[in-house]
Amino acid sequence: MIAGAERDAPLMSRSMLAVIIAQFFSAFGDNALLFVTLAVLKNQFYPDWSQPVLQMLFVATYILLAPFVGQIADSVAKGRAMMFANSLKLLGALVICFGFNPFAGYTLVGIGAAAYSPAKYGILGEITQGEKLVKANGLMEGSTIAAILFGSVAGGILADWNLLAALGGCALTYGIAVLANVFIPRLPVARPGQSWHFTAMLHSFIIACRVLWNNAETRFSLLGTSLFWGAGVTLRFLLVLWVPVALGISDNKTPTTLNAMVAIGIVLGAAAAARLVTLEKVRRCMPAGVLIGVMVVIFSMQHSLMNAYLLLTVIGALGGFFVVPLNALLQERGKHSVGSGSAIAVQNLGENTAMLLMLGLYTLAIKAGVPAVATGIGFGTLFALAIAVLWIWRPAQR
Repeated sequence: MIAGAERDAPLMSRSMLAVIIAQFFSAFGDNALLFVTLAVLKNQFYPDWSQPVLQMLFVATYILLAPFVGQIADSVAKGRAMMFANSLKLLGALVICFGFNPFAGYTLVGIGAAAYSPAKYGILGEITQGEKLVKANGLMEGSTIAAILFGSVAGGILADWNLLAALGGCALTYGIAVLANVFIPRLPVARPGQSWHFTAMLHSFIIACRVLWNNAETRFSLLGTSLFWGAGVTLRFLLVLWVPVALGISDNKTPTTLNAMVAIGIVLGAAAAARLVTLEKVRRCMPAGVLIGVMVVIFSMQHSLMNAYLLLTVIGALGGFFVVPLNALLQERGKHSVGSGSAIAVQNLGENTAMLLMLGLYTLAIKAGVPAVATGIGFGTLFALAIAVLWIWRPAQR
């Protein structure tokens, strides 16, 4: 079988190289397109509160498709599932590029992203094994972080230069991702013959949700990671409105470079967590979660670009230190209860629901005319309090 031959191949086999290249350009396109589309909204004089609505539509696709995308990825060759998902992203980018409704186009990209996520992680176990699987995950994460850094900055720079060229560049990156997927050999279907009845698929997913939320440790992890990613996506949009007010800079590049500093910090914090936190001592990450909120409050009151760069790097480092151990806890406990794939699907649902709720509150605050600085202070304070409550009510560890 092809899968067995692939697992015995060197780490950087043709399949792995194609997967990593596809992931880089797909994630690059996602991050660049967000900031380019925000520039389109600004150029077309959409109100400020419409910007988080754009991301809410993207997030909603993850929530609505959560019970189904895992089964789709397991029911077809994963390389083909990735190619189909990237093709949807390409179509969404072209919708925006040709002047159609940007919200419709970005929602198409969200559908592609929701379908892409389980396939891109699931394929690693089919083309590698043992120690190579750990290294493959490291390559995947490294490719993603690099794409976030370069994609965010490139999106802002290109949007300042020429919007049409920026949109064309985003479409081109998705096209390269689709082309890379073509070079992944057709692997055997992981779980053929599954039921496609809507109620059966939904029932199976609900059972997995119930098991994980009823367990104290996995509930602790789900709440922590959901709060973190909900806060993270809100901070990204807060930066777009905060920069012109606090720094007097109205370009598209500055918010993207500030976002890149958060990504750099996450890498540093994740590395520190790997050295200092174990599953038995996962509570060590909780002070970092509280400090994220404190640092957001301090950041909101800054008027210096250099201070902003420094504080956002610190916020990212605290975030990496906070979220990595919680992810590991969920994967370890979930593997022995509902399976790691189902655990990730439930986690995606929780995180994207939190994103949707926090973006909704942020949209209401902007629509009500609350200043960006006051929004940041209130947001940071509430986040710190929420993590402090979660820390106090933490479960007893095994």
